[in-house]
Amino acid sequence: MAASQQLVTRRHLLLLLPPLLVLLLASHHQAAASDPLVTTMHGMRARSLLQAPKLDCPKVCYGRCSNNWKNEMCNDKCTVCCKRCNCVPPGTGQDTRHICPCYDTMINPHNGKLKCP
Repeated sequence: MAASQQLVTRRHLLLLLPPLLVLLLASHHQAAASDPLVTTMHGMRARSLLQAPKLDCPKVCYGRCSNNWKNEMCNDKCTVCCKRCNCVPPGTGQDTRHICPCYDTMINPHNGKLKCP
């Protein structure tokens, strides 16, 4: 190759390199944002600290409402709260509500009472 042809080829590479890097970074960022499991530098899969795993709301609420005398209504309300907060306090009593602040403070707009059982 002549020196002028090498110079033209290098210029083309230098002009194409920045857009290719931008596309590569954008596609990596989009893939990482859509997947709660992030690949670390060592190739291991780890859960992102920003996203908690989704709860199986019906199963968790079934346990929470097991001692409630209005079981079906309790399960319905609990499932709504669980899906909004992604948190359900452990146990069946009111003494553990403070563990999930979103669940604890959600108010029913119609009557002003606590929404979550």
